[in-house]
Amino acid sequence: MENASGALEGVTRKLENIQAITDEMFAHMDVDEFLDTLLERVREVLDVDTAVVLLLDRAGRDLMATAAKGIEEEVSQAAHVPVGRGFAGRVAAERRPIRIADVPSADIFNPLLVQRGLRSLLGVPLVGGGRLVGVMHVGTLTPRRFTAEEEEFLQLAAAQAAMAVRSLLSRAERAGALELQRSLIPSELPEIPGLDMAARYRPGKSIVGGDWYDVFTLPSGETGIVMGDVAGHGLPAAVVMGRLRSALRAYALESAGPAEALHRLNRKMLHFEPDVTATVLYAVCGPEGRVRVSSAGHPPPVFAAPGSPAHAVDVDFDVLIGLDEAIPRRTTTIELPPGALLCFYTDGLIERRDDSIRAGIAKLCEAVYAGPPEDVGAAVMSALIGREPAKDDVALLLMRRRLS
Repeated sequence: MENASGALEGVTRKLENIQAITDEMFAHMDVDEFLDTLLERVREVLDVDTAVVLLLDRAGRDLMATAAKGIEEEVSQAAHVPVGRGFAGRVAAERRPIRIADVPSADIFNPLLVQRGLRSLLGVPLVGGGRLVGVMHVGTLTPRRFTAEEEEFLQLAAAQAAMAVRSLLSRAERAGALELQRSLIPSELPEIPGLDMAARYRPGKSIVGGDWYDVFTLPSGETGIVMGDVAGHGLPAAVVMGRLRSALRAYALESAGPAEALHRLNRKMLHFEPDVTATVLYAVCGPEGRVRVSSAGHPPPVFAAPGSPAHAVDVDFDVLIGLDEAIPRRTTTIELPPGALLCFYTDGLIERRDDSIRAGIAKLCEAVYAGPPEDVGAAVMSALIGREPAKDDVALLLMRRRLS
């Protein structure tokens, strides 16, 4: 009994050591640093020759070697294991610990484990928040029968690791999405003769998505204005947003008008990325104040003339990008007299859980007026965002035709 009690106390102390890493040190590490530190500690505690973490890919089909101690070539050679295949694949598919007493005679998918000369393996799933994150396994160069206590320790360590990895990956993804968005949003608006412009962009507090705006000059001398929102959130949405932005810029150079550019963009997305949807509004503004607008399911711009209340423009509302190629796209023409202002935005500005989009647009119209774009932008953000940070991304672009 004394030996059993002592062993249990030893395992408890070792687990506390692991928890110290996950609870404190990981806050100052990225995923790779954290896993390297964790695996080194696990290897010391269990007195094993190798320790490996494989993380599940986005598609949920393969386990990718992410960190390794004692068999570093797993990572350098980008080893991967399909879920359900071999040792690690079985651990992931069955979500339970699996022991391999004799590696050479077992069904091992990854040849590196055999080449390394491993004889025994113990693997456990990494599960965080009820979701499979990956697999952690340890191995020895001599035959070994892992005990129930060792298995329990590895499971507890894996559970701590799974929660930390999910947190670290979420943090890294958000940072990556923010950096990508910032790199694609214009750092400054171009100088357009006869136009004054201002823009605001605010990433969501809880959701970083694929909102963007763009302004560019065309070979015709006209100005292209884009406001878009990719369905989804996080880094995947930001990456798709970047591809949409680049593609629309290219089609804008070759198209006769906004509707044709959006038609080409839609055809491209349907062919190469059929699972993607997005709302996009593309406007082309001529030097004489004639604005042609085509909307792929995007909220309408708001128009304000001097001395008159603002109102939402009655723009033809066509299908979203990524939904249908056969339905024709239409263009609406807006006359922008001197002093008049157009307001473009994404739904993060007007959409609230406890109210309708129609009510949000009405509130936006109350805030918009035919004044200097910077002043109008400040008034809009004050009225619709206020002191509470928006949960979703907010993009706002204001364009006013000069009086002279």
